[in-house]
Amino acid sequence: MAHDTNTMLAGVYCTDNIHLVVGTNPLAAARCTASLAAGACPVLVAPAGADLHYNLQTKIEQGLVRWHQKAFEDEDLFTLGRDEVGRTVDAVFVTSAPREALAARISSVCRRNRIPVNVVDAPLLSTFSLLSTHTDGPLQIGVTTNGRGCKLASRVRREIASCLPPGLGAACNRLGELRRRIQHDDALALGDLDDALDQSSQFNRLVGDDEARTRRMRWLGQMCEYWPLKRLAAVTDHDVEKLLLAYPGHNSSSSSWPVQLDTAAASPRGRIVLAGSGPGHPSLLTTATLRAIQTADVVLADKLVPSGVLDLIPRRTPVQIARKFPGNADQAQAELLETALAAVRSGKTVLRLKQGDPFVYGRGGEEVAFFRARGLGDRVTVLPGVTSALSAPLLAGIPPTQRGVADQLLVCTGTGSKGAPPAPPEYVASRTVVFLMALHRVAGLVAELTARLGGDDNDARRALWPPDTPCAVVERASCPDQRVIRTTLRHVVEAVEAEGSRPPGLLVVGAACEALFEREKGRAWVVEEGFGGFDSGPDDNWMAALQGAMGGDA
Repeated sequence: MAHDTNTMLAGVYCTDNIHLVVGTNPLAAARCTASLAAGACPVLVAPAGADLHYNLQTKIEQGLVRWHQKAFEDEDLFTLGRDEVGRTVDAVFVTSAPREALAARISSVCRRNRIPVNVVDAPLLSTFSLLSTHTDGPLQIGVTTNGRGCKLASRVRREIASCLPPGLGAACNRLGELRRRIQHDDALALGDLDDALDQSSQFNRLVGDDEARTRRMRWLGQMCEYWPLKRLAAVTDHDVEKLLLAYPGHNSSSSSWPVQLDTAAASPRGRIVLAGSGPGHPSLLTTATLRAIQTADVVLADKLVPSGVLDLIPRRTPVQIARKFPGNADQAQAELLETALAAVRSGKTVLRLKQGDPFVYGRGGEEVAFFRARGLGDRVTVLPGVTSALSAPLLAGIPPTQRGVADQLLVCTGTGSKGAPPAPPEYVASRTVVFLMALHRVAGLVAELTARLGGDDNDARRALWPPDTPCAVVERASCPDQRVIRTTLRHVVEAVEAEGSRPPGLLVVGAACEALFEREKGRAWVVEEGFGGFDSGPDDNWMAALQGAMGGDA
C-alpha cells in the first residue's frame, strides 16, 4: 500500500461494532478505550496468563472488554464478530511489534478479506490509521501526519484546540438542533449537503420568491460561515427559539428575516477571577492579572496587596479591601466571599486580588470550593501569581537551590489553622526552608526548630536545626522599602526585636542563605535596606508606560 499521498479522512460510525484487539500492552488498553468511546465492543485476544496492562484488567473485570484467553488464530477474524455481518469482525487493532511475523500475517488476512486493520507503527501493514482527536461534545477535530509522527500530530491537535472558544461543542448541538427543526418545518431535502465540502459558488446569490422556503436554511448557512467562532459559541437556547419565532414557517412574511440574534438577551453571566498580584512590584504582575485588573467590574483585594498594584485599578472600578485583622480573619473572608457571590449573580466580573499566588497560602482553593458548592464552579478562573516564597529569596540574593549547597526547597507556614503552631520540619543540611506567616511568632518558631517539644515519639526522632544555621528575614520584597536581615537562628529573634517588623515578611532558613553572601565575623546580623528596581528609570515612568500600553485610566 503506497503512502506517498494523503488519506481520505472519514468519521466511522462504530455503534455495536466488534473491534478485535491483539496485544496486552498499554497501547492495547488505549485502543480498547477508544473503541468504547465510539460505542464499539472491544474483544481482546491474548493467551491465558498474559501480563495484562492494569487498565485492560480493570475493563475486563468491569465487563467492558471481552477476553478470549488464547493465541490468535486466523479464524478469529470470522468467528468473533456480529451475527448480522456473518460473524466477521468490523476492525482489527494489532498492538504488538510490527516486526513480528504475526503482525504481517494478520494484516495479510485482513486485507484479502477487506477487514480494516491497523498495525501500530506500520503504515504499510495498515488500511486505516487513528487520528489525534480533540472532542467537545459532537465536535471532533482529528489530525494525522499519515504515519510520519503521532507526537507531532498530537502537538498540532493541541495547538488547534487551544485556539477554539469555549462552548463551541455545545453550540454545535444547538445549531444542529436548529438545522433539524428548519429542515423538518420547511420540508427541505438536505441530502446534497456534505460537511466535507466548502460552500458552492452560488452560496451568496439572492433568494428568489420561489425559494422562500429555503431562506431560513440559507441564513443558518451564512451564519455558520461568517459569524466569528466566539459569537457562534455564545449562541444560547433563547437565541435559537427567538430565531424560529421570528420566522415560524416558509409562508411567513420575510420582512422580519433575517433576525439579528441577541446573545445578550439571556440573563448576564457574571464570573469570578482569582488572581495573584505577586510580591509587590507592579512589574511582577502577570499580563493576565494586569488585564483582569483593567477589565473587572469590581475588585475585592486582600489588605496586603501593595499600593503600586492598587494604583493600576481604573478610577471608575469599585474597590473593597478585606477588613482582616487579628481575630477577624474568618469573618472578613466570609464578608468578601458573600460580596463576590452577590456581584457574580448580578452579572458582574469580580476580581479577587490576592498577594503572591492565590494557591500558595492564599485560601484560593477554599474560595474555588466555595463557588463550586453554590453551582458557580464554571464561572471561576484562577490566575497564577509570582509567589514571595520564591521571589523574595531571589530578590534578597538567596538561591534556594544551588549545587553543592542546597538540593531541596520546602515552603512552610509558620502559623497553622486557628493560630496553632504547625509541626516543625526536621533538619536536613541540604534543605532550604521558606516560612511564610511566621515573623509574628518567630521566637516560638525558632524554639520549635532547635529544641524538642516533648510528648511526641515522632518529635523525639526529629533532627533538630543547629542554632548556627544561616537564615534571613525578607520583608516587603520588591517594594521600595524592602528590607533584608541576614543572621542565624541563634540571633534572629533578637534581630527582629531590635529592628522591628515591616510586614509582609518571611523567614528563609538554610545554608543557601550564605551561598552568595559571606557573613562578617563579630556581627550577629546585617540589615540591608531598599530595593533598586528592575531598570534604570523611576517606577512612576514605568507605571505610566504600562498604563498607556494597556489603555488604562488608573
